[in-house]
Amino acid sequence: MPASLNLLLAIFAFSGTLVAQNTVVSGECKKVAGMQVYSSVFIHQETGDLLGYDLALKRNADSTVVALLYVYEGGESDPGVALAGTVSNNHLAVQGTWIEHQVEYPSKKEKVQTHFVKIEGKLDYAVFRGDLTIEGMGEREQVQLKHVKTIWSCKNPPSRK
Repeated sequence: MPASLNLLLAIFAFSGTLVAQNTVVSGECKKVAGMQVYSSVFIHQETGDLLGYDLALKRNADSTVVALLYVYEGGESDPGVALAGTVSNNHLAVQGTWIEHQVEYPSKKEKVQTHFVKIEGKLDYAVFRGDLTIEGMGEREQVQLKHVKTIWSCKNPPSRK
């Protein structure tokens, strides 16, 4: 196959990946619109990895809560993990199941893992402080998430360069 055709195919494949990423981001931005969002996401200075969590919450009149958890482990998050629970006297308790899709290299084989997720702690307008447990990913983690306008991916969508 001529080199120019290989280059064209590579560009086409790469642009398809960017379109897919932007479609996911766009869909997630619509989901979290109007929700309260708390975040600990940052870029690691040495590695450039994107790390931390976004937690989007929708409170209902009956003290129930619907939440989406975004997990950043080096790059963009997968779609939000759906969680449900309650808020009472500023105490948040939500839980749910995360079905994580990973790609093993060099085989490029998809690997699916299921994790039980539980988040509990104190919630106010400025900050959430509490415990985050993701089954199969180590011990319970103490987190402090600051109130932000939206999830990381909506503030910083993947570039189209």
